[in-house]
Amino acid sequence: MVVLNQFLGKVVVQIINPIILLLAAAAFILFLWGVFEFIKGAGDEGKREEGKRAILWGIIGLVIIFGAYGIINIALGTFNIAPIQRISQ
Repeated sequence: MVVLNQFLGKVVVQIINPIILLLAAAAFILFLWGVFEFIKGAGDEGKREEGKRAILWGIIGLVIIFGAYGIINIALGTFNIAPIQRISQ
């Protein structure tokens, strides 16, 4: 059981956390792009709608990503699986 806990801890630290970080960055960039499009298209209602949609999807993406991160941490805590921290050199 200890080996399984260590394996799952390593999976979370080395695979899942970087994926969550990349997805959060992509959602944030989408949000910023939407803000840029919204401001740039001040005179054009179509561009403003595109910006609003990008802002909305960026926020939805961030909520889903941080929700998944929270659920993963709750599951790890429930099953007493401690993520193995990287050793700084």
